[in-house]
Amino acid sequence: MGLAHNIVGIIGNVISFGLFLSPVPTFWRICKKKSVEEFQLYPYIATVLNCLMWIFYGLPLVVKDNIFVTTINSVGLAIELIYLAIYCWYTNDTKKRVIVFVALLIEVIFMAVIVAISMLALEFKHRALFVGIICDVFNIIMYASPLAVWGKVIRTKSVEYMPFWLSVANFVNGCCWSIYALIQFDLFIIISNGLGAIFDAIQLIIYAYYYFVYGKRIADANQGGKPSEV
Repeated sequence: MGLAHNIVGIIGNVISFGLFLSPVPTFWRICKKKSVEEFQLYPYIATVLNCLMWIFYGLPLVVKDNIFVTTINSVGLAIELIYLAIYCWYTNDTKKRVIVFVALLIEVIFMAVIVAISMLALEFKHRALFVGIICDVFNIIMYASPLAVWGKVIRTKSVEYMPFWLSVANFVNGCCWSIYALIQFDLFIIISNGLGAIFDAIQLIIYAYYYFVYGKRIADANQGGKPSEV
């Protein structure tokens, strides 16, 4: 593993660590208000599976000289599980707790199947292709999962529940790992992170439009869901 690869890998880890920490203000707000309000849990569920897949992809058993992918996603997995634990603690909706539990169980089972197929049915030279394609699918899902908020923003003309800093961190992260993959060519990292950067650029454009045109507005249930100015 060359020096340049190590340096870029460390930089990528630092930026990705910032990405994983970007929802902290959201969860600080949840803890202070003791309510999850209208914040969505699906991006965090998607990120758990994404981390699991990339942890496996970065292991020498699948791809050589890619350990930095495994290290940062291991840290990210722990952080995402903490977020989900906080969400389950403060939500009053039992259905949402069940969704988290079932989703995590399905992800663990799915991951076990992927590992078993990779190690028992595929030779080393075919593992990167098999695991890499699946990683790309779920990485794109992770990047695209906040898109569910787009409809709410457009409908209410409010950016209150669109996580701005998460969008910024995702955009920077996508750009960084795309550059990383170009330096030491990795098609699977380029595809998912390049598309991710595009998704988040669009989300930031939507945020900027509704923020500057309508201002930051809060949906008021007492006004039949019509947003009110802050």
